[in-house]
Amino acid sequence: MTEASSSWKLDGTVLIACNCDYGCPCNFNALPTTGDCEGQWTWHVEHGHLGGVTLDGLNFSVAADWPGAIHEGNGEATVFVDDRADEHQLEAIGTLLSGEAGGPWAIVGKTLTTVHGPHQMRYELTLDGLHTTLRVGEAMELELEPIRNPVSGAEVHPGAVLPEGFIFREGAFASSKTFRVADGVNYEHPGKYAAIAPFEYAGP
Repeated sequence: MTEASSSWKLDGTVLIACNCDYGCPCNFNALPTTGDCEGQWTWHVEHGHLGGVTLDGLNFSVAADWPGAIHEGNGEATVFVDDRADEHQLEAIGTLLSGEAGGPWAIVGKTLTTVHGPHQMRYELTLDGLHTTLRVGEAMELELEPIRNPVSGAEVHPGAVLPEGFIFREGAFASSKTFRVADGVNYEHPGKYAAIAPFEYAGP
């Protein structure tokens, strides 16, 4: 069994998309654009371990739906995990996502009332900056594209530095050319907020 008290460390790339307008007010402690939050995080682990279990190269996602702001709780989520994960890796990722070992999932987990999964899915991920594409089985699809100036059509390249950020500290903002989820939670939000950022977490 993978103990939650085991030392762990992960680094890699996180992909984010939701129903908010570009930038997402939640990044700046404001309320979501439309009052509710429908969004996902996908973590691609470049290097990682929990105890003696190596997680290098694996992917996992949380796609969620909150009736209000995330911190107000009562959220519903579906968890997806890379189908290349063996039973020990699946258990380790489950331990991390449960929040028992700390990290960002300890914060997110407190806002969720219902969690579906984890469901192991095939991940098709091409990391290419603001042109990154992701497909998770038939359950989720995300394609990034640069945000464009509404007058000239020229690409713009905004981002954010969040010194206290618990998901990422510095990231690039994008538009979701495609964004849909259809498993447990269901929505589709093209042309909305997306982001790509490096992450590094460790515990305990």
